Amino acid sequence: MKEQFKKFLNEEQDPKAIEKITSKLNDLLMKNEEIGYIAVQKKPAITVFPDSIILTNKRIIICKPKNLGLSMDFTDYTWDDITSTFVKENILGSEFSFGTKTDLTISIDYIPKTQARKIYTYAKEQLDLLKNPATPETPITEATPIVEDDFEDDVEEVETEEVTSFAEILPVTATPYETFEHIQPAPTSTGERKLSDLSKEELFDKLQNYKKLLDNGLIMQGEYDTYKKEILSYM
Repeated sequence: MKEQFKKFLNEEQDPKAIEKITSKLNDLLMKNEEIGYIAVQKKPAITVFPDSIILTNKRIIICKPKNLGLSMDFTDYTWDDITSTFVKENILGSEFSFGTKTDLTISIDYIPKTQARKIYTYAKEQLDLLKNPATPETPITEATPIVEDDFEDDVEEVETEEVTSFAEILPVTATPYETFEHIQPAPTSTGERKLSDLSKEELFDKLQNYKKLLDNGLIMQGEYDTYKKEILSYM
């Protein structure tokens, strides 16, 4: 009997509770039903008759001792009846809960945190298997080459449309840059005309030109600040 429940003692479950539960589960398990995990309640005070939760590949079973542990109440919920699972970690243990299609919420508190995480993970795996059952591989048939040929034809059509659209777009994208070809950076103090030789109106025009270049992203803010400082020094 010890070997039967030894594998469920990895996260410090109460050995006596596990032994008592597994001995009674032998008569409860259905055909091809296997126990995946057992979590045992552990309250801050000494828990003589703790509640337990058993997860199998077919259902969740809640086990609650009664009559001073002489008998037990078993309540089970199949996986297709369960809509969601929750784990809430508290200072003293965790609370594991799950909801059903009939809007019931079942909870067991004071589950050790490691055990609560294990049953939550196992429950999620079972619900995922229920939502996405494994399907056999699709056999290869004679229709497969036809699908590949159709796919290649679609690719060729898409490529042709893309080339056509690029040809139409390119002349348009070049237009904004052409409007700024006549705007050239103002000559510096080493150019043909020095800033000191320009009138205030000419200096102001140059400053405006630099501002247009900045607004259109043709020069950086730092370059504009340098030009501005230099021009203002002559105004």
